Amino acid sequence: MGKVIFTAALTGNIHTPTMSPHLPLTPRELIEDAVRCEEAGAAVVHVHARNPKDGSPSTDVELYREILSGIKARTN
Repeated sequence: MGKVIFTAALTGNIHTPTMSPHLPLTPRELIEDAVRCEEAGAAVVHVHARNPKDGSPSTDVELYREILSGIKARTN
């Protein structure tokens, strides 16, 4: 039997809070969800940052830096 790699996509690129009340918006929410995904068996977490104020997609490097450093600090 071959190895299986589970990937968790936490937000999707274009999703907004109006599409799901479960969409993580803040860096802290994304970090917490990533930790839970690893605990559930995910080997890879795919992340898109969100504007914490309105949930819109963001390319803000500082948001990504906060999210990724938080995930790296708490997961393998």
